[in-house]
Amino acid sequence: MLKKLFIFSFLFLLTLSAFAQRERVENLPNFDKKFIHYGFYLGLNTNGFKIAYKPSSFLNAEVEVTSDVGFNVGLIGDLRLHDNVNLRFEPGLVSNTKTLRFKHIANETQGTREVGNTYLHLPFIFKFSTNRLNNIRPYVLGGASFDFNFSSNEKNQDDNFSGQFRQTSNSFMYELGIGIDLYLPYFKFSPSIRGVFAINNEIKYDNRGPSQWTDPIDFFGTRGIFLHLSFE
Repeated sequence: MLKKLFIFSFLFLLTLSAFAQRERVENLPNFDKKFIHYGFYLGLNTNGFKIAYKPSSFLNAEVEVTSDVGFNVGLIGDLRLHDNVNLRFEPGLVSNTKTLRFKHIANETQGTREVGNTYLHLPFIFKFSTNRLNNIRPYVLGGASFDFNFSSNEKNQDDNFSGQFRQTSNSFMYELGIGIDLYLPYFKFSPSIRGVFAINNEIKYDNRGPSQWTDPIDFFGTRGIFLHLSFE
């Protein structure tokens, strides 16, 4: 799913870029001179998890992750630092659902967990743009975010022994991406493809052991791809 969304997003950006290059009239010629401007974004995401295992009695431990396509929505505050560098604050909500299959657990009911996540996503992003060419302006971006997981169940006393998979409420992530500014007659449209990567371990270990669900896991962190559509 991650690969399919990435390929679709990349082709989408190429198509929009080719269309914008045909346009001879320069739209919004003074847009990039603003010191501060605002906007909003919509998008799709598909998130999985990077999982690292630790030496344990569960020698054949393996967790398979499948993810549905989720959505992201939020606001944009953009501060121009330089003609080619901007600092952006993009608070928003990110929602998605994953299914975890603990393949080392024979019982399918006990070995399957559905994880629905809704994050408050608070990223600070540096955007590095090329010079404008007609009505397009490619860019790369990178930054870090604090994420609060409303669906973490971290404070829930029930754990996997009661059928409840838990994650930490707070996490830190970094993101990298590429995109294109498209200058339209009345607004700037900026599609981008972004990768999001958790820095800290997000798993909440079970209350008692041995746990066949959480004891084998050394690191459990979000990995995802966003198709990000900005309107400014």
